[in-house]
Amino acid sequence: MSNPTIETWVQYTHLDKLYGYLPGMATALPAVFGLSTAEYDEIRTRFAEQAEAAARDLLTDPSFVATVDALPFESEQTVIAVGDSITDDLQSWFEILRRVLDQRRPELRLHMINQGLSAHTTTMVLRRWPATAAAIRPDWVICALGGNDVTRVGPEPAFPQVDVSHSIANLRRMQAIAPQARWVWITAAPVREERVNAHQPFQFGGSTWRNADICALAEGMRAFDGPLIDLVTTFDVPADPALQGADGVHPTVAGQAAIVRALVERLVGRP
Repeated sequence: MSNPTIETWVQYTHLDKLYGYLPGMATALPAVFGLSTAEYDEIRTRFAEQAEAAARDLLTDPSFVATVDALPFESEQTVIAVGDSITDDLQSWFEILRRVLDQRRPELRLHMINQGLSAHTTTMVLRRWPATAAAIRPDWVICALGGNDVTRVGPEPAFPQVDVSHSIANLRRMQAIAPQARWVWITAAPVREERVNAHQPFQFGGSTWRNADICALAEGMRAFDGPLIDLVTTFDVPADPALQGADGVHPTVAGQAAIVRALVERLVGRP
């Protein structure tokens, strides 16, 4: 069975992260999407294979390999990714990074935990964060939140869902709750506004994004302590059309790989 809508739901919707405490949630997931277990597994496997291929492609570049070899992770550390659908994506930057490290640095035996939650703002994640941080006790937090904060909603969207000052305060509060971790920040990715405005699901949901809002949030994040991966620079404004997907918001595999490259280079001290 091939249904693009259902495949997109499987790609970005992971109810086990939200409701994994419910008995039977993991085994119920295929049925939630109207799929058999075999169909569900086949879709997930295809996305995993695309992430694997992106990792292999990055590792054909000797310069990239050198940066991976220089990454400051230590053996057995726990690395958690906190983000929205761009992180929750089954072929996200974090899933590609996981495979890069598995292929090139298997001796590290890192514990890589993807806590991306589609459609979540910083406010929504902050509400869950104390319990998450206490349960996982991460050594590293790679935080890629903000893309939903800047979403404007409604027929006359006068303002983003979360004001920039509140987004910054939420992110700083998250860091204060897990001060033992080394924090790495990833800004929201610029969009292709014409694709956003033409995308029917966004029209139906009354959602839109403006690059001016994304740039304003990125500017506020530049004052943070710790490495910052500035996707305004990586993607450009408006976003490189090869890096942004058909809906204008969610990166292509090439876009996700570009995030990995920028992240790895920043962590070894390259601008």
